[in-house]
Amino acid sequence: MSDEKTSGTVTADIGPEELDALRKQAAKSDEFRDLALRTRAEFENYQKRNQKEREQERKYWYAPLALDLVPVLDNLDRAMAAAKQAGETGPLVQGVAMVQSQFLEMLKRHGITRIEADGKAFDPNIHQAVMQQPSADVDAGTILQVLEQGFMNNDRVLRPAKVIVSSKPG
Repeated sequence: MSDEKTSGTVTADIGPEELDALRKQAAKSDEFRDLALRTRAEFENYQKRNQKEREQERKYWYAPLALDLVPVLDNLDRAMAAAKQAGETGPLVQGVAMVQSQFLEMLKRHGITRIEADGKAFDPNIHQAVMQQPSADVDAGTILQVLEQGFMNNDRVLRPAKVIVSSKPG
């Protein structure tokens, strides 16, 4: 009836109602522990997902700015082509070439690179075919000419290269 002491432990007579109440309390305790563990796991997953999203955002941070700057590069390309066609090699042409080179290097440091297309096989994921031209010299589906340079932002296409693609003659 009363508490007994045997070898340092206390034992008590517990009735069925008290035993039932203890079992319910233990079950509730287990339920709260499981809830705490699930909540902790969900929070850790949230933190990992948030970190990944921030890294992705940083990776493609410069895309909108680069899209605004790419037409300037197009104009530098046109200026260099016009100078080459006119046979000019003076200091002004050298200066334009240097600015163009610096521009490309700056973009490259931020993950923006040109799509190399001339002479490559046509890939609709990174090239935009503007027209086809029959050619006996190269295989069908080969890029004959780049009309407008394409650019990548790390592993994403920022702007596809506009190209002329070869087709089978006749």
